[in-house]
Amino acid sequence: MKPTLLIIAAGMGSRYGGLKQIDPVGPNGEIIIDYSIYDAIEAGFEKIVFVIRHFFEDAFRERIGDRISKLIETDYAFQEMDLCLGDFKPSADRQKPWGTGHAILVAEDVVDQPFAVINADDYYGPNSFRVIKEHLSRTDNGGENDYSMVGYILRNTLSEYGTVARGICEVDGQMFMEKVTETLGIGKYNDAAEFTEEDGTVRHLTGDETVSMNFWGFKPSVFGHLQRLFDEFLAEYGGELKKEFYIPTVVDTLVETGQAKVKVLHTDDEWFGVTYKEDKPRAIASINKLIEQGRYPKKLWK
Repeated sequence: MKPTLLIIAAGMGSRYGGLKQIDPVGPNGEIIIDYSIYDAIEAGFEKIVFVIRHFFEDAFRERIGDRISKLIETDYAFQEMDLCLGDFKPSADRQKPWGTGHAILVAEDVVDQPFAVINADDYYGPNSFRVIKEHLSRTDNGGENDYSMVGYILRNTLSEYGTVARGICEVDGQMFMEKVTETLGIGKYNDAAEFTEEDGTVRHLTGDETVSMNFWGFKPSVFGHLQRLFDEFLAEYGGELKKEFYIPTVVDTLVETGQAKVKVLHTDDEWFGVTYKEDKPRAIASINKLIEQGRYPKKLWK
């Protein structure tokens, strides 16, 4: 098997003004996505699929895709709002894409092998790519509805500058997921964390909880599940202009109804992203530290 890495990048154009202002974090202008692709190639992934939007395709290819295609097989899928809707007619007022579940669904025609999914602007760490690639490549990793996820330690994913949303996972003794709960407003609290529920109740967390950072491992069977659940989502929420079809919600539904199993793979890697503008210096410092430790060459691409 030749696992594919699916990179969800459809939101980059909106955030970065057509990709002209992507923030570098490496010493030679490297951006976070460069380090993810480097780690994926080192781990043995053999194909990259970018999920983008048509309106910034040219800028994306020029800034990122064309140079990556010289290193690894590269393909594209496009997350447009009129795809995979069946007979559903969306409101003309809707401008927001349909979410991460839809972003994966639109790639069905270009993915035919077990595949991993990541966000374009998150740093996941080299060990994370190794463990999920190894799992995806095994021939004894269960049936067609047996999936996986790289689980991070909550305290390794928090921001110093504000609250974050995380999918908090409950697992059994064999590290199979029992539930994932999307939890908003998690902030640091001493050496641990806390969040406030809608009724004002403050909940404390140890910081040792396993959380999802949208690093999933799937088999092609997931596309059928996604389409069916997306149809149900549209029937119930399609008229709401900002409601999104999130992949953690899909996975939680499949697990709770016994339609799929998800193995949670452990990593000690530290996740980071640029959730707040104040996070950027930390991201730069983290990359420089990893270079000093020998994990990355100073110039990533020769």
